[in-house]
Amino acid sequence: MTDSPTSDAPDATETADGAVTGATRDIADVAAVEVITTAAVHLMSAAAVKCGLAEDGPDGAGAEYLDLDEARKLITALAALVTASAPDIGNQHARSLRDGLRTLQLAFREASVIPDAPGEGPGEKFTGSVV
Repeated sequence: MTDSPTSDAPDATETADGAVTGATRDIADVAAVEVITTAAVHLMSAAAVKCGLAEDGPDGAGAEYLDLDEARKLITALAALVTASAPDIGNQHARSLRDGLRTLQLAFREASVIPDAPGEGPGEKFTGSVV
């Protein structure tokens, strides 16, 4: 008779459940301001790349990532997030997010061959005209 080996290692279900519990506990410890600003920074970074502002790399210019349709969507989402959350996150955080947003809106306007009418640019329905 052979003994089957026993293992003290948790099965996949226990490991996945533990990871979910750990992730839930981790996110519960993060302040809402941090979650909002992190999401905003991700949107800003993606929009900057889509506006053609990516750093030139060894394989070519960052402008090869220019995609103004995608940039418009990202900037509009960022404008909505910043505008809606500004009263709750405080002036210190909101000011830097607004500055970054405005910079992206201006970069979009500069990269666009056919300029949008004032107030019609990405996110301008939330922020007002950017000139």
